[in-house]
Amino acid sequence: MLRIWGRTNSINVQKVLWCAAELGLQYERIDAGLQFGINRDPWYLAMNPNGLVPTIDDDGFTLWESNSIVRYFAARYGGAAGIYPQDPRVRADAERWMDWSLGALNQEMRTIFWQLVRTPTDRRDGPLIEQSRLAVAELWRRLDGVLASRAYVAGDRFTVGDIPVGTWVYRWYALPIERPELPNLKAWYERLTRREGYRAHVMQPLS
Repeated sequence: MLRIWGRTNSINVQKVLWCAAELGLQYERIDAGLQFGINRDPWYLAMNPNGLVPTIDDDGFTLWESNSIVRYFAARYGGAAGIYPQDPRVRADAERWMDWSLGALNQEMRTIFWQLVRTPTDRRDGPLIEQSRLAVAELWRRLDGVLASRAYVAGDRFTVGDIPVGTWVYRWYALPIERPELPNLKAWYERLTRREGYRAHVMQPLS
């Protein structure tokens, strides 16, 4: 029995749910975090000492950190789907973009998202929003250049590398901000929107 703890408006939970959908996994999802609580309960902290979401329990094996869960799902269940490349170089390329999403993209995108979606209008920091918007635009411009010669982040096939970055690109296009014209990025985003799991778990109202 596979269980996933986490609220559906968490971007990190969305990665895991999207990956599970790509692989056709059956699971039970339990609301946790923010208004749902439980993530600070002792029994939850015994599974995930960070007290964050998501956390999974796969037949007694517990795991936290969303990118690690995506890798685990793909490695264990992704055979026919082929989203976890067998070629070490292609796999490293895919995983590089997963790491890039955390090391480069996450902080600036998180800042602009929290300011525009989860901060009351009268408490928003306009200069900070603009600073983050410009920084994120530059990061997306780098990926746009890579996507000029490939359909997905690691080549011509959808892989685990597209999942973490793909969750952020939805928010980039959904936020009420000015965006530069990045045709390759937009074309990749539109390819993602044709995936059922992406529409079901990522393309949700921002909250």
